[in-house]
Amino acid sequence: MSPRSLLFVGIGKMGLPMAGHLHAAGHVVTVFDLSPEQGALAGARGLLVASDLAAALAEAPLVFSSLPDDAALLAVAESLAAAGRRGAVWVDTSTVSPEASRAAAERVAARGIASLRCPVSGNNGMAERAALTVFASGPRAAFDAVLPLLACWGPQQLYLGAGDEARYAKLAVNLLIAGTSTMLAEALALGERGGLEWRTLWQVVESSAAASPIVKAKAPALREHDYTPTFTVTQMQKDVSLIRAAAAALGVATPVADVAAAALAGAAAAGEAGEDYAVVIRDALASAHAGQAG
Repeated sequence: MSPRSLLFVGIGKMGLPMAGHLHAAGHVVTVFDLSPEQGALAGARGLLVASDLAAALAEAPLVFSSLPDDAALLAVAESLAAAGRRGAVWVDTSTVSPEASRAAAERVAARGIASLRCPVSGNNGMAERAALTVFASGPRAAFDAVLPLLACWGPQQLYLGAGDEARYAKLAVNLLIAGTSTMLAEALALGERGGLEWRTLWQVVESSAAASPIVKAKAPALREHDYTPTFTVTQMQKDVSLIRAAAAALGVATPVADVAAAALAGAAAAGEAGEDYAVVIRDALASAHAGQAG
């Protein structure tokens, strides 16, 4: 693969390792982030750090981004529309609403910039290990052009369509993840209150037909009651909000997402917003104990 020159906007917990893998593959990677601390971390990895976004956009034939929300996505779209290089390709990996994604794509198209929607499935640990799955949609020619770069992030890159199909794919998968945490909370509370020892209960779960990849990935920490965040309650609340809004727009009922939203809201109200979203399991256990005591 020939070296490419690119700009990566947003180098947080996901963006930094993703940019690092592109650099490790021999590409010339310039990064931009509003946080000086993140810029310093990027520099320590050998990445070039831009101080002026408009100037960096004007030079970049490929722009990647990993952004926290709709507002940030639309802000980058505005910057690209104003200063981006005509004929460039924009590859965005964020979890955002289909509506914001569509608006951003239309905005940069006026500049002659192709928008490739490439949200990724996996957490920051998987990003560090290059074990992400990429869901891609947008212009097929743009996908084909950047596929070797997307392959730097993990073994699977799925092209799903010419529009915002990848955004819906990411929301659908995150609905399964949020629902899994609330199902685990209920199941584990039931098993523990029924007399199963905690580690034995986890052995049962991991040996069962319900032992999905996400269950197996979370099990080592949860066996130790470790809720160090890989994805926080606040982050999952944002995603569940996007899921419910997208479903409502399409006329899809969301009883599972509604239960997950309530559990996450309870965790946030209890001061657990910065803990891993799986803390709803601990909350369910505490509630079960309190109910028995009452």
